[in-house]
Amino acid sequence: MSQTEELIEALDSRVRRREERRAFFKVALGAAAVGAGAFAVATPAAAQAVTDNDILNFALNLEYLEAQFYSYAAFGTGIAANLQTGVTTSGPQGAVVIGTTNPARQVNFSGDPLVGQYAREIAADEIAHVAFLRTALAAAAVAQPAINISGDANGPFTAAAKAAGVDLTASGGVFDPYANPNNFLLGSFIFEDVGVTAYKGSAALLTSKVFLEAAAGILAVEAYHSSIVRTSLYARGMATPALQLVETTEKISAARDLLDGTPADDPVRGIGADDDQGIAPVTISGALLPASGTGSNIVPLNSNGLAYSRTAAQVLNIVYLNKAAVTMGGFFPAGVNGTIRTSAAN
Repeated sequence: MSQTEELIEALDSRVRRREERRAFFKVALGAAAVGAGAFAVATPAAAQAVTDNDILNFALNLEYLEAQFYSYAAFGTGIAANLQTGVTTSGPQGAVVIGTTNPARQVNFSGDPLVGQYAREIAADEIAHVAFLRTALAAAAVAQPAINISGDANGPFTAAAKAAGVDLTASGGVFDPYANPNNFLLGSFIFEDVGVTAYKGSAALLTSKVFLEAAAGILAVEAYHSSIVRTSLYARGMATPALQLVETTEKISAARDLLDGTPADDPVRGIGADDDQGIAPVTISGALLPASGTGSNIVPLNSNGLAYSRTAAQVLNIVYLNKAAVTMGGFFPAGVNGTIRTSAAN
């Protein structure tokens, strides 16, 4: 089957759902005012009044990033040009930096067709999220900003891996998420948990019940994606401990904690005020659940069994790969587009 046929096959199953979403918004928006009201979003300097449109545009930036990464990894090409245009008053439309030595490209899943199926399904979902949010925002949708998904030595994936202390000796100091299925899953791990916490943290700020329901729907899908990635990494890590996959997720998790300003897990995996976890067993209130070495941590949650939340500013710390208050960097070399664009000062 050709790449084009694979893409069509994956997207066809989403077409009906996309049309249903569009019909839903045409009806629902008659009763719900777009961007009604304003709330405060945590920012480094002071509380910033934002509208529903601002929040959805922030989410759209994240979906642009995920859609481009998964589309290249699954199909070898980026998302359609007509899904990248939009309002440029808060930032220009940007290109996708794919790299040169280890460019963004289709991962060779021939020896691992199951992960290849996961990749194509997730890619189609993320593309559908972009289309859905653009429909919801209509003329207010921001254009895609500049996005860097390069697997090169100077790319953000390598920077993230180095910041996490991942051993890159065998790969010459480079982390290329397109090199093989295991690297692809680790690259996905960098994004997926962040997406879940971002939607959970932003959902409470939405004033429109229509948009709240939509955000809850996307959050659920992102959580499913996260579970697929975490389960796959755990199974592979347990089957072949030498790959250090479980340990690598712990390092990435700890790095995200340091970037977003929350304390990293203690040596015995106590959660505390942590808002991020790898896939190793977790200690909750002094009790190890499940027993060390015999269980997993597929679902990252607090002691009440609830998923974690992040503010928009904390999410930007992670995608900018910077714990300071900045407006660009990492996966967004020129920053995200929209009114919410500054990370927190951690």
